[in-house]
Amino acid sequence: MLERAEIIRQEYLRHDKKFPHVWCPGCGNGIIMGALLRAVHSLGLSKDEVVLASGIGCSGRMPTYVDFNTIHTTHGRALTFSTGIKLAKPELTVLTVMGDGDATAIGGNHFIHAARRNINLTAIIVNNSTYGMTGGQYSPTTPFGSKSTTSVYGHVEHAFTISELAATAGASFVARSTVYHATHLERMIKKAIEKRGFSVMEVISNCHVQHGRRNKLGGAVEMINGFKKNSVTVEKAAKMSPEELEGKITIGVLADIDKPISTEEYLRVAGEAKETAEKIAKEKEKNGVKRYEE
Repeated sequence: MLERAEIIRQEYLRHDKKFPHVWCPGCGNGIIMGALLRAVHSLGLSKDEVVLASGIGCSGRMPTYVDFNTIHTTHGRALTFSTGIKLAKPELTVLTVMGDGDATAIGGNHFIHAARRNINLTAIIVNNSTYGMTGGQYSPTTPFGSKSTTSVYGHVEHAFTISELAATAGASFVARSTVYHATHLERMIKKAIEKRGFSVMEVISNCHVQHGRRNKLGGAVEMINGFKKNSVTVEKAAKMSPEELEGKITIGVLADIDKPISTEEYLRVAGEAKETAEKIAKEKEKNGVKRYEE
């Protein structure tokens, strides 16, 4: 009998597509993709029922490697494509993977309004604090004072906290994990997919080549071990003071609420409008008013 890992490798990867992958050795994207595939497998979802969309960036390569329905979209627009897919085929499980810059810079408006509308899909945001693929420029999540190719003397802007932004904007489900906590990440992604409404899964990842090297954070191993050292669970964080939480990464479920889903409400309203239009047309015909003829 095949091991679970071998089943997933054979079943969910496109072995004739672009392997070996283009991610740097030690990149967290491979850990995230593995956790995503294990979550989908454990949920028993058919590959034909799953859509994986991405924008531009290192994480944007993920749809190339997985054997789902996939789409690689333009920078910052992954959620708009995913919204259209969900409206056209609401029965599909739609997953959208983005980087921190892709999701919250050029895609920032789409992100907050997808949360506000509570669209029924899952957003997986790989937060590595930089634009890794395009040269190491600072992103909306680059820490204050950090060095990048566009802040060589230190970053003067303050960073977004993606999960808190998502919760405030109205997302139904928000969770955070790191690439160190691989099994925890798998559980959180599974919860995010199961939740009805707009789910946000923020994953703290490493870019040791662009961000870590410039800020003397070490290589992949050092950065990932740093996530272990600096992470605290939601339950533990609740008992800590703001001073104790300074510089810590809170992991776990940060928001979990139930509210109407806009894609479902849209289809309901569209159906009611169609019924009303048909009723009016029938009344007009009954009263001798002919339908418009082309």
